Amino acid sequence: MSRIPQRADLVLSGGGVKGIALAGAVAALTTADYVPQRISGTSAGALVGAVLAAATQRGELSAAALQELAMDIDYREFLDPGLVERVPVVGHAFGVLTGGGIYRGDALRQWVAARLADYGVTTFGDLAIDDDEVPPEQRYRLVVTVADVTLGQLVRLPWDYRRLYGLDPDEQSVADAVRASAAIPFFYRPASLESAAGRTSDLVDGGLLSNFPIDSLDRTDGAPPRWPTFGVTLLPELPADNEQVVPALRPLHLLGGAALLEQVVTTILVGRDQAYLNQPRVSARTIRIDTSEVGVLDFDLSEDDKRLLYTQGWQAAERFLSTWDWPDYLTRFR
Repeated sequence: MSRIPQRADLVLSGGGVKGIALAGAVAALTTADYVPQRISGTSAGALVGAVLAAATQRGELSAAALQELAMDIDYREFLDPGLVERVPVVGHAFGVLTGGGIYRGDALRQWVAARLADYGVTTFGDLAIDDDEVPPEQRYRLVVTVADVTLGQLVRLPWDYRRLYGLDPDEQSVADAVRASAAIPFFYRPASLESAAGRTSDLVDGGLLSNFPIDSLDRTDGAPPRWPTFGVTLLPELPADNEQVVPALRPLHLLGGAALLEQVVTTILVGRDQAYLNQPRVSARTIRIDTSEVGVLDFDLSEDDKRLLYTQGWQAAERFLSTWDWPDYLTRFR
């Protein structure tokens, strides 16, 4: 007997190359007959979420397609240094010190654009949905979190295109927004966005301000949720896995003991999200994936590494679903 499809919103965290595990978790949810309605993502979550949203919009979402996506990603192709950055050691140092980044990020954008094109998606207008229960500016299958370092604030795209930049969200490129959300500071060049008034903003990885935007799809009108919002996080367990957040700071351990700089930087990056995860109503609807064996910037993943990450995501979602009870959640927290 086939099961009745169930609707759910999804929030996908950032995590660099660990994002393959997100695809595994969503595949398990899909196999359990959950159909994503809206997807919110940051960085790696934005990348996976964009393809997921496009496939859902076309009615072509499947666990098999998600597994193919996960195994198809070759992160080494996303390492595209500029001419100066190609110079060994000196070039990388130049990219970091100038803030221009070591890699251009063009290859990442092109990969996202190509995957979206497979589903006939180019702009956010292609991901528009008909849903009168959410504000007009939020009626899109996908929203990605970005940090606008020019304005000094967190931005949700496409929701904020009109309000902050005077731009029509329907006409904006989905691939551009995902590339901005994944622009790891000093690693990738910041993305640029010109407003209707001619002001140019530098956009970087949304994880700088909200790596796990679990509250982004919650209702704000006081009414009960229509269906669950599941979070899928790759955030490390703190304080044990501090060094997983910023691997570049690991050499500080040679000085002995825990490094204050590492702890401060870690708190800046994930402190807000950890505070949310510690709330019972958030923890109860969050799928936590342990990916501590793989670093955020381990771009040289083997096929076995990718398969392991995908499997870890799948298994984490299966464990979560084995105890998930929507009516009980509503009774306890709503």
